[in-house]
Amino acid sequence: MVLLLPDGKADSHRRPSPLSYASQLPLARALARAGQEDGLAAHVVRYRCRGWNATDAQLAADAEWAVDEVVRRYGDVPVCLAGHGMGGRAALRAGGHAAVGSVLAMAPWLPEGGTDDQEPVKHLLGRQVLLVHGTNDARTDPELSFRLAERAKKTNRDTCRFEVHSDGHGLRQHRAEVTALAADFVCGSLFGRAYARPVADALAAPPPLGLRMPLAAGFGKSLRG
Repeated sequence: MVLLLPDGKADSHRRPSPLSYASQLPLARALARAGQEDGLAAHVVRYRCRGWNATDAQLAADAEWAVDEVVRRYGDVPVCLAGHGMGGRAALRAGGHAAVGSVLAMAPWLPEGGTDDQEPVKHLLGRQVLLVHGTNDARTDPELSFRLAERAKKTNRDTCRFEVHSDGHGLRQHRAEVTALAADFVCGSLFGRAYARPVADALAAPPPLGLRMPLAAGFGKSLRG
């Protein structure tokens, strides 16, 4: 099971935007197709509200609730949390759930000066973790995701990060490559498939090499070949 967590706001008690939910549907469908032979199901989580809301961390709480629902409905199945923007932060925060085996954080929104107390990472031990960030992201600082990945790598060697050069927050300029990377990671982490060489190299490489891995143009085409 892969649960997709849409983007949100830092502070808001308004109902979630239908557009943020709809924006994750193409990726959900692509991941379901990629893992069809192994029985992968993909669902987009609907938040109670659109805001993280300080220490309430409501989006992370909703992500944890969704994982609980997976366990209740489907039993002991491996779960990957895949989030974008504020959803990426929710995926990282909720990644310590016992049923979660892997976390994919795309352009995650992270606070300035994230410390272990403010943005913990030790709970990610034992999970496969991949961060992806566009170098031209003007909404969420890619350097902050690098710093978090750097802290996470110290306690969890199964952490890597890819940089999408010249892409922005929506990762639209290289959407095909990002989708292929997400599919490779999700299917590899959930079903034990061999990762594509760049992903395997990024996981094995020491920092900073494995945390600033460039996402090559055309990633995924060779996999289909």
